Parts: sequence; C-alpha cells; structure tokens
Amino acid sequence: MFSQILKFVSCASGWVMIDRCGKHFGTVLAFLQDGSVSLPESLQEVSELLAEARYYHLPGLIEQCELALQRQALVEESTCRIPLITSTREEQQLVTQSTKPVIKLLINRHNNKYSYTSMSDGNLLKNLEFFDELSLKFSRWALFVKDVLGSGEICQWSFYEHGGKMASQLCCTSVVYANGKKHTKVTFDQSRIYTDVCVLLLRENPADQEVHQATGFKAPTVSTTVTSEEEDEHPSNREGRESGHLRRMYSTRQTS
Repeated sequence: MFSQILKFVSCASGWVMIDRCGKHFGTVLAFLQDGSVSLPESLQEVSELLAEARYYHLPGLIEQCELALQRQALVEESTCRIPLITSTREEQQLVTQSTKPVIKLLINRHNNKYSYTSMSDGNLLKNLEFFDELSLKFSRWALFVKDVLGSGEICQWSFYEHGGKMASQLCCTSVVYANGKKHTKVTFDQSRIYTDVCVLLLRENPADQEVHQATGFKAPTVSTTVTSEEEDEHPSNREGRESGHLRRMYSTRQTS
C-alpha cells in the first residue's frame, strides 16, 4: 500500500493519517497477520470489506471477497423465489424496484360472494399450477409474485414491464347466472397467458438468444410482421399457427 500510493496525509509528528471507517479494520489486520480471514455472512458487509481491501491494496483479500460475491450471485441466479404480497405498499415496491419484468398472479377466494361453477375449482388450480410451471422456467428473466390480498378479483394475471409499467392484464373470473342465482366462473386461458409471458420477455430481452430458446421463439433476422401467407409457405417457422400468432403479436407490440 505504501509503495503504491505516493501521497499521504500525516500529522506534525510524522504519523500517517488513514481516513477510513474502522468497522472492518480488525478484519484487515487479521488478514495481514494470517493471510486469510473468515468473511462476514452479510453480502453487504462483504462488499464493504471489498472496498476496504481495495483501499489498502490487499490483492489476496480482494480475490477472496470477489469470489464470495460471485458464488452468491450464482446461487441467487439459480434460485427461484416467489415473493408473497402482503400489502399494497409492498406490491408497489416489488413492481417498481425490480430489475426484471414482473408477472403477478392474484388468487383470493375470499373475494367470492357467490358459489362457483362446476369447473371453477379445477380452473383455479390450473392457474396456480401453470404459474408455478412458468416461474420455474422463466424466473431467470422475470420476477414472479403471488398476491393473496389484492383487489376485488379472485383470479387475475398482471404483466409489468421493467420499471413498473403495466404491459397487459388478464382477469380469469366472471359472474354467470344459473337457476336464478349468481355463480362465479373461473377460466384458464393457457394460450393467452403463455403468449403474454413470451411477448413480455421477448420485448424486455430482444437480443438475448437464451430467452428466444426458452420461449421456443426464434429471433427474426429482420424485424418484420409475418403474414398468414408467409406462414403457410414456411410451416417450419415455430411449427404452426400458435407460433405465427405469437410472432405477429411480438412484432406488433415491439413497434407500438
């Protein structure tokens, strides 16, 4: 450190003044004595210690801190976490502060004032199962959250762009009349949900080939809208009508 830094602030008696917080100085001294040290458990404190190691020009401690942060980053990247929204304020923070687009599923049977139709319970379960399936597949590129408080809806999908702007929303419930009574009908539109997920991810990560592979969508070399005639001429492009529908939606939303 003293050989690499030419200027130091010193007092009248010649002592060198080191103007740093003493929080991690004991760890720095322990490293100088032993050549290694146990790092703090908190990632924030490891980052703070890394800054001190750089200030004191300790390459061994710098490497140790950087490796610890890299390992933790790999663990977090491969871990799928689903936050459970407990308040409106928490939802706003999650949506606006997320570094990824947000996909939210609201499931709240307590909002129901009527009886369910015969298919409703099964469709509620299908929405939950599909949410779990999507979160396992796409958690690397999107933040998936569950809302059990929410609005007056019972089952609703919401898709937010990075920064919190609403991209699309799909309500899966409606009221129907049978035998003179009101009933809650729950639907499960798997194709629409998957399309909205893919469009959101592709729009947020247009150049990421792994996203295109994960969604099953090949990035076009030229950004154009594919017509139904071209689709018929090239059936190999995404293997069928659903792919063409997704491709047209992606192209349309990309230019909107």
